[in-house]
Amino acid sequence: MQSLNLDPNGLWLGRIERPGVGPCVVTLREGVVTDITSKAAPTVRDILEMDDAVSYLRNAPGKAVAPHDGQFAWLAPCDLQAVKACGVTFAGSMVERVIEEQAAGDPAKADAIRGRIGARIGDSLSNITPGSVEAEAVKQALIEEGLWSQYLEVGIGPDAEVFSKAQVLSSVGAGAEVGLHPISTWNNPEPEVVLAVTSKGIIKGATLGNDVNLRDVEGRSALLLSKAKDNNASCAIGPMIRLFDDSFTLDDVRSAELTLTVTGEDGFVLNGHSSMAQISRDPADLVRQTIGRHHQYPDGLMLFLGTLFAPTQDRDTKGGGFTHKLGDVVTIANPKLGSLTNTVRLSTECPEWTFGASHLMRNLAARGLL
Repeated sequence: MQSLNLDPNGLWLGRIERPGVGPCVVTLREGVVTDITSKAAPTVRDILEMDDAVSYLRNAPGKAVAPHDGQFAWLAPCDLQAVKACGVTFAGSMVERVIEEQAAGDPAKADAIRGRIGARIGDSLSNITPGSVEAEAVKQALIEEGLWSQYLEVGIGPDAEVFSKAQVLSSVGAGAEVGLHPISTWNNPEPEVVLAVTSKGIIKGATLGNDVNLRDVEGRSALLLSKAKDNNASCAIGPMIRLFDDSFTLDDVRSAELTLTVTGEDGFVLNGHSSMAQISRDPADLVRQTIGRHHQYPDGLMLFLGTLFAPTQDRDTKGGGFTHKLGDVVTIANPKLGSLTNTVRLSTECPEWTFGASHLMRNLAARGLL
């Protein structure tokens, strides 16, 4: 468990793939992976929907999975939940979205635009509450300056951006390859906290996520968001969901500091961070904007909260900024949520996603769990 860096005091819920068996629901007990899959709760969704998921996870019968037991693989810790994401929730990353749009997806133009408007916008928006009277005044000032953007609308306007990041069961877990669409030449990782939310809108816990971002594709047009965000292996979540209890609460999410390290085969190293304390919208408000009477999720959802991180460090050429190279190893970490590590490949080279909801149901039925 060393590579996942999971807090021994945490209450952990996750999934693994056991060869010859299939997806299994697991927890950690004294650092040992323990299979707790049962008829009572054959999926992670079933446990999260329980009124007292904490007590169930602590007391559920289980069997230790030995390290030599088929060399299991970590899966994303969600199964039947929808995977949603919030964008432009930090003023710093919002500025980069505006720059992407102004540059029309061309990284060579971005540096000049960043120097012209970056500080001006970022400084003026850092302490503004979205949807407030002050935010509206800034909006009007930016319109007069010719700098208004759809990204500023969702960044400081009343309504948050919420989009579908990945299909149910398509997310990859810790140790897996993450995919870039081959049409992209300007892209980056996005380190984020991901909330586990029930069908009733109750936040039961949190984990880490990499909302892989194609800056050139989305920069050409926001209408390409789906192509920029939802591709084979383009969503990584893990390593496990930490349930809220006395040792970990939503306030820990609100104050979480995430670190990011990208290590390339070329020797390049990028270090970054995202501070949840600087988020413009409270996580609970983002959940309320996503699920409610206006939109239901019968199996709950996983909600990416957005990121402060927007890389500007040059990798190859001055003013060219950062972009991934194949083979990059990306690690997102937080002391209370562990470490999520993945290797960058093309989406067309990552293992195809072939195990959908129908396959899961058939697998569980064949194992006598339904």
